[in-house]
Amino acid sequence: MVAQRFPKQFPVAGMLQFKLAPPALNLQPERNMLNAMLPAELSGPVLKQVYAGRMDVDFALRYESTDRTLRAHQIKVNTLHLEGLTPALSDMLTTYASVLAEQALGQVVLYQLQEKDLALADSLNIEPGAITVTPQGLNITLVQKKPAAH
Repeated sequence: MVAQRFPKQFPVAGMLQFKLAPPALNLQPERNMLNAMLPAELSGPVLKQVYAGRMDVDFALRYESTDRTLRAHQIKVNTLHLEGLTPALSDMLTTYASVLAEQALGQVVLYQLQEKDLALADSLNIEPGAITVTPQGLNITLVQKKPAAH
């Protein structure tokens, strides 16, 4: 489902384009996070070629009740490597890496629950709460809904 949200393109320093392809996801239960390996490309009119590589990112999941979505948060870039990049360009891109990862994952809806998915929970006045990463997958705690603000 995450793959449907990619590829994503981002401008860098006004002259470059950074493109991220669909990630390979891995469970990191020992840290209660997911890991994403995103194929990456850097291109632009000032470059003589397209530079390809990958971004390695860890993130946790949170449930957003306002739109019934699962979203990434606590996003941490482990590495960003593009083959053949000059040290100066590599340093500049590393500076932008956290912002790019936040844009790529933080603003992307990883999954949207449908009304039918939550019909029973709604009838019991509960909703998804904490999301825990286990070796078997995701464990979602159900919690009492907070009263609506007036």
